Amino acid sequence: MLQLTLTQIIRAIKAGGQAYLLKNALHKQLLETIRGVHAGKKALSQEVSYEIATHATDDALTAAEINVLRLIAAGNANKQIADQLFITEETVKSRVKCILSKLGANDRTHAAIIGLKRGIFEL
Repeated sequence: MLQLTLTQIIRAIKAGGQAYLLKNALHKQLLETIRGVHAGKKALSQEVSYEIATHATDDALTAAEINVLRLIAAGNANKQIADQLFITEETVKSRVKCILSKLGANDRTHAAIIGLKRGIFEL
């Protein structure tokens, strides 16, 4: 369940958010977070921190790999990706292999889903 909100968390933080709590935050935690942000601190709930830490050590995709992943998610075959990016089909295959490995994905579709959930790219 939290995995689905990871994209939102990352977007909120990148947009300048100072804190992120889940809906189930206790009243006391909410008040402490508001006071902390007012004092210039940043805060994440324990669950959010855990989720971010889980993926902090993931191998980052290169910009070229993200472009390929975005085109995979759009339903393009390797040949179409190669044509759009002006690279060889072998280069696409190599990048797909790296993407699958870095994301721990079983196949192209799984990689696209992981990419969307983690906020690596948007459609």
